[in-house]
Amino acid sequence: MSEMICENIKKVTDRIAQACSRAGRSPEEVQLVAVSKLKPLQDIKTAFECGQLHFGENRARELQDKMEAYDEDRVRWHMVGNLQTNKIKYMAERVNWIHSIEKKKYLREIEKRASRIDRVINTLVQINISGEDQKSGCNAGDVKEILEYAQGLQHVRVRGLMGMATFVDPDQAEQVRPQFQMLRRIRDEHRSYESGNVRLEHLSMGMTNDMEIAIEEGSTMVRVGRAIFGERNYK
Repeated sequence: MSEMICENIKKVTDRIAQACSRAGRSPEEVQLVAVSKLKPLQDIKTAFECGQLHFGENRARELQDKMEAYDEDRVRWHMVGNLQTNKIKYMAERVNWIHSIEKKKYLREIEKRASRIDRVINTLVQINISGEDQKSGCNAGDVKEILEYAQGLQHVRVRGLMGMATFVDPDQAEQVRPQFQMLRRIRDEHRSYESGNVRLEHLSMGMTNDMEIAIEEGSTMVRVGRAIFGERNYK
């Protein structure tokens, strides 16, 4: 298993490098976030030993449990799934990035919790770029209000936007290019709100099946699970 995970990380980083080459970008511009949803802590430790530092979780409780069980300061923890206000207090002490901000109330709660322990937490505003009802994220029209609110915060940084494209098979990934283009366009249209703790340098978009298209369209973070850890067992 450990050899498989290390080999998979190498394959994914090669895919990132090839996509960057086609786009005229440096691979250093793209951060790989290994999403270990439903995978054992040992898989995270193995990936860390292979050089992977950034790990993402979709569920607040699973993130909390893994952060508490793995006391490794070099690991950077990302919350990439749906956020609930009452769960923020459990992650504020260790989480480094929260990708799923879709309302001001989440920023308010993060600010409150982080200020008590004098931490600064990086966040991304999630946009529903697929238009699917089951996908989380705010509308483009909500971004202005969220960013204006964030400008006055001291313990929360808004570092960019996140989006989840429609799920497609790898040979159909070209179909979601317009969704990634939309997220980049929304980011660019809101650059004028960069002030205080708002700096919109990041685009978190692209997963196992569509990361190359996302990178070609400007992604700076790809969230990859299956291509690293294998298929998940939901039973």
